[in-house]
Amino acid sequence: MTLQTVNTKDNTLKRDILDTIKKWDTIIIHRHQRPDPDAIGSQCGLAEIIKASFPDKQVYTAGSDNDSLAFLQKMKQPEKEVYEKALVIVTDTANVKRIDGEHFELAKEWIKIDHHPKDDSYGDIEWVNTAASSCSEMIADLWITFKDELTMSDEAARLLYAGIVGDTNRFLYQATSSYTMQISAALMTFSFSHTALNNRMNVIKPPVAKLMGYVLDKFSINDHGVGHIILTQETLSKMGIEDKDTNGIVSLPGSIEGVLSWGIFVEQVEGHYRCRLRSKGPVINEIAKNHDGGGHPLASGANAMNQEEVEVILAEITDAARNWVPEEEN
Repeated sequence: MTLQTVNTKDNTLKRDILDTIKKWDTIIIHRHQRPDPDAIGSQCGLAEIIKASFPDKQVYTAGSDNDSLAFLQKMKQPEKEVYEKALVIVTDTANVKRIDGEHFELAKEWIKIDHHPKDDSYGDIEWVNTAASSCSEMIADLWITFKDELTMSDEAARLLYAGIVGDTNRFLYQATSSYTMQISAALMTFSFSHTALNNRMNVIKPPVAKLMGYVLDKFSINDHGVGHIILTQETLSKMGIEDKDTNGIVSLPGSIEGVLSWGIFVEQVEGHYRCRLRSKGPVINEIAKNHDGGGHPLASGANAMNQEEVEVILAEITDAARNWVPEEEN
């Protein structure tokens, strides 16, 4: 059976994106700060598709390198003067302030490709699909829509598969659809080992393993199923952990029986707290917006100036959990 896109309502936007890509000789692709597998997968996966499809184009990937995700791909940084004659594409980034890298504002034309709620409008073309499991799924969907004009390479397939696996937590999250599984199956037909890739994405450093034990031991849950843990700079220092390493424990509390929503609050060197919020039902992204953040309805990030604001966030999540009615009871 031939796989066809189910996102036909976006076909005009996708046509505009492809035509714009064809028009430019130089293309620079950005993604969000503190990248996850979907950020790098969608950014570098798109770059690999463009290079395979249009070998004469110059394609750059901008942003800081992430050592823990170097097995996916490292960035190919452009010089500042390149931007003045380039198309900029930003993937997996809801708002301008989260774009990683510099000089993107110098570009003559922008494209935004994202699956987060559209809180910040930017770019000459905006393709936002909140129904997609990941931005990597959207890039793969672009290829499927225009298979006669775009070439999927083995490396692009590996990167996009990694992005989908990362953002669906190995196909466990609610955003995983039948189309997500079909696209993943199509990517798996290319020459890369999905087993080796999954195993590599499962690897954790020994200090992170110790942090997991600490989180499970110290994690607290209230009567409404709202759990949390606060990781202070003192705790991180004792364990030899940096803020970027805490990403590996964000989904961990979701496996604890009775947990409905939760927050991981990581103290920063400057004294404020980075807040990673997750939920199995109650919507939390509106709460995150009230605290210098945002994201998906069930997976968001925010910032708290101090522990008092952390308590406010927890109280708001508890209110949401208290008033939440499971879908089967509606």
